Amino acid sequence: MPDKLTAMSDIVLATLNAKYIHASFGLRYLMANLGDLKPHATLLEFDINQRPLDIAEVLLAQKPRILGLGVYIWNVTETTEVVAAIKRIHPEIIVVLGGPEVSYETAQQEIVRIADHVITGEADLKFADVCRQILAGKSPPKIIASELPEFSRLALPYEFYDAKDIAHRVIYVEASRGCPFSCEFCLSSLDVPVRAMNLDLFLSEMQKLMDRGVRQFKFVDRTFNLNLNTSRTILEFFLARHRPANFYHFEMIPDRLPEALRETIAKFPAGSVQFEVGIQTFNPVVGKLISRKQDYAKLNDNLNWLRGQTGVHVHADLIVGLPGEDIASFGSGFDKLIALRPQEIQVGILKRLRGTPIVRHDAEWQMTYAAHPPYEILQTKLIDFATMQRLRRFARYWDLVGNSGNFFETTQLLWIGGGSPFESFLRWSDWLHAAINRTDSIALARLMEFLFVYLTKEKKLIAQKVAETLWHDVQRAGRKEKPPFLREFIPDSIHDTPQGKRSSLKRQSRHAAPPNSLPH
Repeated sequence: MPDKLTAMSDIVLATLNAKYIHASFGLRYLMANLGDLKPHATLLEFDINQRPLDIAEVLLAQKPRILGLGVYIWNVTETTEVVAAIKRIHPEIIVVLGGPEVSYETAQQEIVRIADHVITGEADLKFADVCRQILAGKSPPKIIASELPEFSRLALPYEFYDAKDIAHRVIYVEASRGCPFSCEFCLSSLDVPVRAMNLDLFLSEMQKLMDRGVRQFKFVDRTFNLNLNTSRTILEFFLARHRPANFYHFEMIPDRLPEALRETIAKFPAGSVQFEVGIQTFNPVVGKLISRKQDYAKLNDNLNWLRGQTGVHVHADLIVGLPGEDIASFGSGFDKLIALRPQEIQVGILKRLRGTPIVRHDAEWQMTYAAHPPYEILQTKLIDFATMQRLRRFARYWDLVGNSGNFFETTQLLWIGGGSPFESFLRWSDWLHAAINRTDSIALARLMEFLFVYLTKEKKLIAQKVAETLWHDVQRAGRKEKPPFLREFIPDSIHDTPQGKRSSLKRQSRHAAPPNSLPH
């Protein structure tokens, strides 16, 4: 069933989220800016795990005249099925598409062919205009290009987060749109200039959300720390109102962290702030190829400061498969990032997002992408398909082991003795895949036992030491049941250590290390 269901409406706004916990920020902007059409509109949310025919059934039950659908890389396949079913059953329903996946290369897409209209770009205001034309009996063009809306004209969407959203879902907010950089793999590079929300109005809306019980805020701004005064004002606003359950997520430019901003950041309690740091590559030649500029000396200094002097949870991103980068270069970058000790490293596989200029490298670097969403890289001139598959498994297993918070101490045993973390983890990844031939649906207890076997049989580490380390991790994560394979090494008389106490903080900080606890 959808997240919200109301009486039948002339206009139904809908999308398929990647997970239930995600709330569609874009739909709420469209609803907020419908003006006098708002009483005639309904917002419905689904997720991609629901069957397209079941989704179509719920949408058709509303008997809409206009169906507006948000289309993204993660839902385009399922949304195409929904539209196809609706147009076969009730072809008179006007389907209007929007979203980044259908804003570029529209002539190549089946979902565009079967829909009635597509609004490209930011449709906050344009969607209402199109609906008025349709309801008045007019026929807009098939492809409708939306000009960038002025923030001063936008009604803000935050009232459309209801009590259920606040209790169970991620609350997205934004103080700005656009990005000043031109990284060729990213759609944000096309969003120029950077436009800032009226700060007083924005903070007023944040206060209303806090008054309604919102405790976790995820900023979608691509460059939160671009404007020092704005970012500091926002941080000071939240710091003054901070409560123990509050959590704030920001995307930051890794080489821009001036002293005035550091002073405010350092005041937040441990685990209450997360910075998503998009590094993507440590190879300056590759960075130049993809038009990405960053000062690596400042980046290193900033991450060392964040890990050594603050309680900020650092989530850092690297991309596999960039043009000009081979496995050795990526591995070197991974090792450099490990040395900077972020709590999470997201190893992402390059995707060919529609409209991005990364395609200019296709011929020279023999970039081959999957034909279907999410259009991940399959091979390049420097990384063949078999090696790319190894790296894809590396990324998945790193999520299960390195990022999960379940193996904080044990992960480091994989490269104990000074070996390359990347090469060491890749060996473990290859071994694990050979043993189980899968990357999903691996029970935690089974994964723990595989780690024990690998570390003791393949790396020849002392079984007692490995067992104790795994048991510390079991306790650290708040679990009490001792896996059977550990009972030989960990007597039942051994009581829980202090590490075994469950943290009151969120998972993002449960596996946060003291500043000097990870090897360099």
